[in-house]
Amino acid sequence: MQLMRSISGIRGVVGETLTPQVIMSHTKAFLDLMNAKKIVIGRDSRPTGSTIAELVCSVCSLSGVEVVDSGLATTPTVELLVEQLEASGGIIITASHNPIEWNALKFLNSKGMFLGPQEAKELFAKADAAEFSWPDYSKIGKKESIASGDEMHIKATLALPFVDTQKIKERKFKVAVDAVNGAGSFALPKMLEALGCEVVKIHCEPNGIFPRGAEPLQENLGDLGKAVRENKCDIGFALDPDADRCAIADENGNAIGEEYTLAIAAETVLEREAKPLSINLSTSRMCEDLAEKFGVKCYRAAVGEINVSLDMMEHGCVAGGEGNGGVILPALHYGRDSLVSAALILDLLARRNIKVSDWVKSHPSYAMLKKKFEIKNPIALAMEKAEKAFAGWKVDKRDGLWLGKDKSFVHLRASNTEPVVRVIAEAPTAAEAENLCNKIEELL
Repeated sequence: MQLMRSISGIRGVVGETLTPQVIMSHTKAFLDLMNAKKIVIGRDSRPTGSTIAELVCSVCSLSGVEVVDSGLATTPTVELLVEQLEASGGIIITASHNPIEWNALKFLNSKGMFLGPQEAKELFAKADAAEFSWPDYSKIGKKESIASGDEMHIKATLALPFVDTQKIKERKFKVAVDAVNGAGSFALPKMLEALGCEVVKIHCEPNGIFPRGAEPLQENLGDLGKAVRENKCDIGFALDPDADRCAIADENGNAIGEEYTLAIAAETVLEREAKPLSINLSTSRMCEDLAEKFGVKCYRAAVGEINVSLDMMEHGCVAGGEGNGGVILPALHYGRDSLVSAALILDLLARRNIKVSDWVKSHPSYAMLKKKFEIKNPIALAMEKAEKAFAGWKVDKRDGLWLGKDKSFVHLRASNTEPVVRVIAEAPTAAEAENLCNKIEELL
């Protein structure tokens, strides 16, 4: 197993590829790259998180850098704290959707955004060179701990112009939450209660023991669906361990797929402010349909939060994100945010007085398959074969190989977070999407 290094930071199996030496060298390299004076630290609930956080905080202090330790915190909360506290950057200890034996460091710049490709490249070069200098004992950085991150995040979310808190309160939603025992176990239920919702909690003990697959995929949300049905909830929300992604179960307990999160949230925003959207290459064309409906442009960027965020900044987008349940709303910050997702979705349901299934039925549906395969042969060879096999399709090579035609696309790329090849296909029918995936699989 190798150490994964990308725009998503570094991640690996603790004690195998993510070792103390790796953590220290990359933390120090990041501090030097940022010329850091103050750094915000946060972590998810993994059993290794607190120990790694202590090590990261110590490296910061020994580097003469002030540390603000937010403890257990969602990724978007740390992103907001970096901005609010005017820090030099942030480090989040979370391996997001990876299994429990993994952990990771995600690096944020002074704007609370992930490092761009060039910054990440410079960081890894510094870590590999390991040519570090350290201040003497008199310049040890101070450390303070704060426990107000959740409250700040909730307050900022509910103040958004796209969230009609009064309408939501009047609806008196009953909401089930599955936080996979992760960093969002407290924050999302607190926000929902502030919106007058009755909250049914499952898997909201932040002990880092994931009771289901860490990703909020349809096949992992059986417990959430059961909770919605048994408690007669209006909706269910499912998070990943660091709570930057959010998926939905409708009022019947059906997990409708994480692609719907961004689409519903985007319509909520576009109704009030018709400006462009940006999504990644692997995201459903539902957002393109919505952009067409509101007469605006929908751009596509390479996969990865920072790639979408930079594209949004370039094109002045009002909203965007990734189809894995990650909504980005620049009015708050340029990061994927599950609290924002939930608030925007409840806003739309409340203002229109509809159910989740009503929205789904009233919009064009597509079938999407997301598969991953072990890397056995050079991916470049498979991409070359695929381009020939799909002659006449629109081609985009910014992130692996994206091929599109009419209402269908297939995307082949190496993962940023796992040693696998991902294949995402979307088409008007499940049979067509399956056929696209099969054609690519034959070439791998």
